[in-house]
Amino acid sequence: MPATTLLPFTTPGTSRKSVNNSSALINRPAFRLTEKFLLLLVFSGFITLCFGAIFFLPDSSKLLSGVFFHTQPASVSGSGPKLDSREFEADKLNRIREDHEKALREAKDTLQKLPEEIKRDIKEQKEKVAQGSVNKGDKNPRLPNVVFRKPVGATGHEPNDPETREKQAKIKEMMKHAWENYKRHAWGSNELKPLSKQRHSSSLFGNIRGATIVDALDTLYIMGMHDEFKEAKEWVEKNLDFNVHAEVSVFEVNIRFVGGLLSAYYLSGEEVFRTKAVELGEKLLPAFNTPTGIPWALLNMKSGIGRNWPWASGGSSILAEFGTLHLEFIHLSQLSGNPVFAEKMMNIRKVLNRLDKPQGLYPNYLNPNSGQWGQHHVSVGGLGDSFYEYLLKAWLMSDKTDEEARKMYYDAVQAIETHLIRKSNGGLKYIAEWKGGLLEHKMGHLTCFAGGMFALGADGASEEIRSHHMELAAEIARTCHESYDRSATKLGPEAFRFDGGVEAIATRQNEKYYILRPEVLETHMYMWRLTHDPKYRQWGWEAVQALEKTCRVAAGYSGIRDVYSSQPIHDDVQQSFFLAETLKYLYLMFSDDDLLPLEHWIFNSEAHPLPIIRKDSQAVENKTE
Repeated sequence: MPATTLLPFTTPGTSRKSVNNSSALINRPAFRLTEKFLLLLVFSGFITLCFGAIFFLPDSSKLLSGVFFHTQPASVSGSGPKLDSREFEADKLNRIREDHEKALREAKDTLQKLPEEIKRDIKEQKEKVAQGSVNKGDKNPRLPNVVFRKPVGATGHEPNDPETREKQAKIKEMMKHAWENYKRHAWGSNELKPLSKQRHSSSLFGNIRGATIVDALDTLYIMGMHDEFKEAKEWVEKNLDFNVHAEVSVFEVNIRFVGGLLSAYYLSGEEVFRTKAVELGEKLLPAFNTPTGIPWALLNMKSGIGRNWPWASGGSSILAEFGTLHLEFIHLSQLSGNPVFAEKMMNIRKVLNRLDKPQGLYPNYLNPNSGQWGQHHVSVGGLGDSFYEYLLKAWLMSDKTDEEARKMYYDAVQAIETHLIRKSNGGLKYIAEWKGGLLEHKMGHLTCFAGGMFALGADGASEEIRSHHMELAAEIARTCHESYDRSATKLGPEAFRFDGGVEAIATRQNEKYYILRPEVLETHMYMWRLTHDPKYRQWGWEAVQALEKTCRVAAGYSGIRDVYSSQPIHDDVQQSFFLAETLKYLYLMFSDDDLLPLEHWIFNSEAHPLPIIRKDSQAVENKTE
């Protein structure tokens, strides 16, 4: 909903004195000629303002109509009913006439008021503006009033099986260990250095603070850690500030901060999270000020100036970064009533659909100025990964109405299977990287999310293709498990290769590290939920034991530099995504399916759950006056 325009000299909701009230007129002191002239001058200016607002401000009825979220996907697929232009113009003229007549009535009514009443009305209006139209203290008074309705499955039941319940409790204890040490040694900073017991801050977030707090909000809530959730909420309320003069990664800030705030709002209903999410979303909008609308990777939050990573193929934007905004920005439009967020996403699709794809594949680099591909490097791992994830999840989150996203996803998967997926001599399927037509037989830890993606997307295909996608998902899950099982620590390397006589093993020193990543466990969680094959829980539990043995230290959890070393060296960083993703996926793996059921929730790339936007009703209902 656009900002409420507060009319001078009027108080909404108060009854106005009748012009025909003769007793009031008899006792009313007469206005002097100069006073009447000044009042008429003010109201003529007011009427002019009304006309300007009609022509230049967004139409609130359109903003609240749910055009991006309901049964008519016209903005997505081009289908749906279209208004007759003459009917549209007639309706617009009627609204202008009605607003004009209303303004004249209010001006006439105000002229009958005593000067003391006018002063009182002005004072009341100033107080309303000072309070804000959403909540007292809100920095963004443009948010519509909403009725919060907690989505299905925000909380679940304890597992009936004692062994499963015990394992779930262990994972919750791991979360407590990570959280309490962050609170003790690094509270308010972005991350914890658990060996040094000091604060750690990545340049990805500029001067924005509290990444671990925001990233962990929904995990705390889901695990029933209510006291910890409350203290995190209070920190967000008092200390989370986006008015910083520093560059941030648009992608990282979006998936961690915007995603974390949105999820916390949908789970808890606490208004502060909605307000902060929309405020941050607006701060990110200048990143889209490029000739094509493809956003910059880096944005100065204060100046609004953007640029790309200097190493990225001649100043290109990165596929996985500009392609991993859709879920959050659609929900920002949903919760703010402002369609601009969704419009930015639709424009990215327009740019991509105009381009030829080499072999049907999407290169990792796109120049935001020319709108042309950069270097022809294709990866389902780093630089490309979550673009494909968000195509599928955009379709699922739309309650399967976003047909454009569906087609783009299945076309992309077909090209990936044709050109990138291979099988090793030992029978392990893997997803290679494509560099100008040549394959590099390497698979990254990041790529291991794809097993869960293929399984999640199988539901939208025909029976034959569905069976094939589930089989492909199972094979990718097995390969990624092997990358863990073949190391000394039973944790997987950053990348592993299938050449030179090795399979699912890292051969280069700079690929042997493990930084508490979640992608393999993410796939195991989806495979458990969708098949209930016990081996996925077994593999997940093996990872829990490896994390406890190798990565747990006295003050938290740390990544390691070599998964093949029997005495690994810690890197001294407890990544925020360890609390947001790794521990959450493990907890869900040992939970009943009624906790965040997949038919009601979609997880963003940082594992922040967002509700599916039903085609037959809004996830959040706007209040009607």
